[in-house]
Amino acid sequence: MATVVFFEKPGCGNNSRQKNWLSASGHTVEAKNLLKEDWSEAKLRRFFGDMPVSQWFNLASPRIKSGEVHPAILTIDTALPMMIADPLLIRRPLMEVDGVCRAGFDATAVHAWIGLSNNQPEGDLQACPKGPAASPCPTHDQP
Repeated sequence: MATVVFFEKPGCGNNSRQKNWLSASGHTVEAKNLLKEDWSEAKLRRFFGDMPVSQWFNLASPRIKSGEVHPAILTIDTALPMMIADPLLIRRPLMEVDGVCRAGFDATAVHAWIGLSNNQPEGDLQACPKGPAASPCPTHDQP
């Protein structure tokens, strides 16, 4: 089984469910706070591979939900500095296994990559379960 370095937003319910599924699948999960990580453009860029820039973003971020940030019009050169300045914009989780990096938790892709048990938690593991009208999750100022 794999050791998964798992960059999360502490307090995020979906990140907790994702970590639990990884652990139940026999993987070792090393959780790190995505909001407190010392990101560089090169380090962050590794997680997105050939994904379109618009898919690099956490669509539940307050700045995206308010309409301040429009991922569809951003480029690599504008997106990375913006995400480093405001890590709430980063799609999560970010995961690394043996130097291979991924963003998001597409269960099919994660299963093909490192394997997952058949005990998938109910619900969408990528979309914020609170929905667009709910109050935001705890911020980086809260543990």
